[in-house]
Parts: sequence; structure tokens; C-alpha cells
Amino acid sequence: MEYKQFGKTEDKLSVLGLGTWQFAGQNDWANFNKEEAIRIVHAAIDSGINFVDTAPVYGLGHSEEVVGQALKGKRDQVFLATKMGLPWDDQKNVVVNLKADSIIKEIDDTLRRLQTDYVDLYQIHWPDPGTDIRETMEALAKVKQSGKARHIGVCNFSLDLLKQAMEVTEVVSHQGLYNVLEPNASVYHSIDLGYRVENTLLPFLEENDQFFLPYSPLLQGLLAGKTSFDKGVVTNNPSLQGDKLAANLKKIEAINSLTGKPIQEVALNWLIAQKAVGPIIAGASKLSQLESNLKALQWTMDSDLKAKIDAIVRG
Repeated sequence: MEYKQFGKTEDKLSVLGLGTWQFAGQNDWANFNKEEAIRIVHAAIDSGINFVDTAPVYGLGHSEEVVGQALKGKRDQVFLATKMGLPWDDQKNVVVNLKADSIIKEIDDTLRRLQTDYVDLYQIHWPDPGTDIRETMEALAKVKQSGKARHIGVCNFSLDLLKQAMEVTEVVSHQGLYNVLEPNASVYHSIDLGYRVENTLLPFLEENDQFFLPYSPLLQGLLAGKTSFDKGVVTNNPSLQGDKLAANLKKIEAINSLTGKPIQEVALNWLIAQKAVGPIIAGASKLSQLESNLKALQWTMDSDLKAKIDAIVRG
């Protein structure tokens, strides 16, 4: 396993991480199996993966609970990341809430589900236009001071909002949508993104010794070889529809011809090759999928190959 270290943390983080959205137990593309999920976490750790990412909203606490069970006796072997800011009410209605009182409640609920005293990285899941960022970051600073979180990170922040957050307390990471076919994605699940990863975020993060955590690295399966998708997935992702899908499939074919390697391995290596990119948030609902992700680590992408792939993607 290859590891990277960033200046704002003392940890060496595996270039490949384990995402656990699929452990929600209520998605439309994987049949959830709790025992299999726990085996996946254990196999990931055994392979050298030391970064696990989850969130309360994944299954309304279910993913965190499964991760907590899987990490019994193994907590000290992982850099555990989770999120906050999307709580739900008694009717299971999810809202965006970055108010201080909500944050203080969320961290305690999260630690209980994860069966741990602290998380290594506590991340804002989505911005909250209704809450002053200073209130949010001051609350997170208190969470950090209490020892319940070692580091603070953000997800889906614009560059301007990230800078505002950094004025209040230290931010070590940014998590966002990024893959070889979407280097500057503008939309995720019909939500307009206020950032462009390659054009704006990565240069800033590299300059400030922060790391970037890419989610959807395989573009919901397209970069793992899938060519057909569930209706719900297609409806929410323009990259999997019509002319955009056809164009993406042509780019994948060209990349395949160039490399002769599985597109999944190419997609993951393309991310690993970049300095500021930290652990890739790669999910697996089956052990075989984890094993496929790990195969990407058997070779390294050089700058020449990356440049040729970039030329294909940018057309």
C-alpha cells in the first residue's frame, strides 16, 4: 500500500480509502448485507487501507453503526472520517443544519453509533446558506478542543467559503466530486456545485498543504465498466444520460485503447498520481469490488500517461 502525508496532519494515509455510503442499507444499486459489510472493512484494513469514510445521513445512522461494529478491536488501525450537517427529524426528514447546537448534538450521536471516543476527521457534509459560517466553525473548533475530533474538514465548499472557514479555525481537507471524466464537475445529483476541483480547489489545497478527498471516483460505476444504470441513478446524473453518456463511453474506449488496462484501474491511478489528492473515497458492496479497487495499486501512472489521458478527456 502507498501512503501520503500532509502537513496539517501527522498521519500517513493510504492512497485508497474505503467509502461506506453503500452500507446505508437502503440504496437502489446494491443488496446490503451486514456481515459482508463487516468483512469488507476487515479486508480493507488487512490490505493496508487505513482511511474509512462514513456519514450519519447514510441510512440515517445505519452506516455509522455498521462501521462502529466493524471497527471493534481495530479502531486504532484506521483514520476514521465522518460528517455532520444533515440531521433528520422524527419523521426522517433530512435538513441542512450547521447551527452550533445541532453540531454539538450530532457529534455525540455519531460517537455513540461509531462506538468510539473520537473521530479523526469531522467534516461538514454540505454548506448551509442559512447559518453564518463563523458560528459553524466556532462550534467545530469547540468539538476539536474537547477531543471528540482530531481534525476538521469540509465537503462541497466553494473556494471562497473554504477561505472564510479557515479564518475561524484550521481546516485540513476538502471532499468533493472528482474523477477522470469529471475534472471540473458542476452538478451532483441535480445539485449545483459551487466549486471546480481542478481549476480552483486543487491548486489552493496544494499551496496550503491540505488534502482533497475525491468521492464518486468511478462515476457511479461507469468507470468500473458499467454501461447500464438504475433509473434513479440516471435521473440524478447528467453524465449518465443521452449524449453525455455516449461521449463518456467514447472517451473510455479511447483510454482503454491507449492503456490496455481496465478503466477502473486507470481511473483510480489517475487520482493517485496527483499530489494534493488524499485517500480516494472508493466504496465496495462486495469483497470482489474491494479486490478490484486494490488491483489498481499494482502499477503506477506516470506523468506522460496522465497527460495523454487528460488530452482525451478534454477532447
